[in-house]
Amino acid sequence: MPSPSAPDTAAVRPAHRDPNVLRWLGAYTSSAVGDTVYYVALSWAAVQAGTPAQAGLVTAVSAVPRALLMLGGGVVTDRYGPRPVVLGSSAVRCLLVVVAAAMLMVADPGLWALGGVALLFGIVDAVFLPAASALPALITGRDQLARVHGMRGLATRLATVFGGPLGGLGIALGGTAGSFGLAALLIGVSLPVLWAARVDRPAAATGGGQRPRGTALAELRDGLRHIAQDRVLRPLVLAMALADLGFVGPMNLGLTLLAREKGWGSAGLGWVLAGFGVGAGAASLLLALRGRVPRAGPVMAVAELVGCSAIAALAHAPSVLAATTVALAIGLAAGLGGALRGALLQVTAGPAYVGRVTSAATLVGFGVAPLTFPLVGAAVARWSAGPVFAGCAAICALGVLVTLCSAPLRRAELPR
Repeated sequence: MPSPSAPDTAAVRPAHRDPNVLRWLGAYTSSAVGDTVYYVALSWAAVQAGTPAQAGLVTAVSAVPRALLMLGGGVVTDRYGPRPVVLGSSAVRCLLVVVAAAMLMVADPGLWALGGVALLFGIVDAVFLPAASALPALITGRDQLARVHGMRGLATRLATVFGGPLGGLGIALGGTAGSFGLAALLIGVSLPVLWAARVDRPAAATGGGQRPRGTALAELRDGLRHIAQDRVLRPLVLAMALADLGFVGPMNLGLTLLAREKGWGSAGLGWVLAGFGVGAGAASLLLALRGRVPRAGPVMAVAELVGCSAIAALAHAPSVLAATTVALAIGLAAGLGGALRGALLQVTAGPAYVGRVTSAATLVGFGVAPLTFPLVGAAVARWSAGPVFAGCAAICALGVLVTLCSAPLRRAELPR
């Protein structure tokens, strides 16, 4: 159960030395690795059951319910509290992956069954993701949020590094069913670990808030109004949406198409992705160890400007080594800017609104941007990677412009 003394403990002890934060971090890391293994298993099963285009549709179908339902997931998070929502949705996600493993063990489920699992997983993700993103604000003091977001970013990179090989190992040893089973185990392990962590529940979620609880739609409108009326949240959420919209396409599908266009091959693509991962991990590690960054608003804007320039430059890299170096710079900028954005968002939102604000801020990155992959692919096929990467970088730069044009956001600071 929540402990009223949790924030005081977190305020005395740095987050990276706080056992309570470390328990949360262990649960988050295990769940994130499980997610990566799940997507590897789903992709492999879909490729075995259909054509590459059909497999792409199966793996992308989760993004549709996330885009449509994520704002509602923020309402659920603020109404019931992030930890109960994470625990409940994680249990459902684990059950879905177990069902997928069982189907593969007894029969050949086909694309429709795999697509159904992916669709249901996306629906649950629309609730899970806002709740998981809201938890850092409730496990530590406000002065430790930058450090916690650095730790979260580092865990995300580690999940990417280890999740892929683990998914492949699961397929090699136990087939696709074995890989799904491993994913379910990792997601399931996160449940008791998170249960052991102390989490403060917002006053509004326990009935102590000043606003009476209304319908879900009324709560959603209240959350959006809160964003629109706050002089820091309004430009920050807009800047995050523009950054995600310009970043996700080129650094996912676009990077694969660029490697093919340049003739780098899969090995070259791997090196470029490794460069990005190392850069993002280094930035996250720096924040986890250092904690507070002075002048967070301007530092965030500068980091994002560097990232925009590097995305545009990546398409013109003359070699794999040069592209890896540029990707390293993108990772550093994205890791630093993303962690500062997340910390500023949760500091400003307040615990009673953190779920709704987080869901609105991450809606584009998790829900809308993945749906642009076909558009990015068609644009690269028509105009080559250079103009497309430059256009995406320009969209990211609009987010930087929003930050620089907003005096409250430009002057925003993290608590000491």
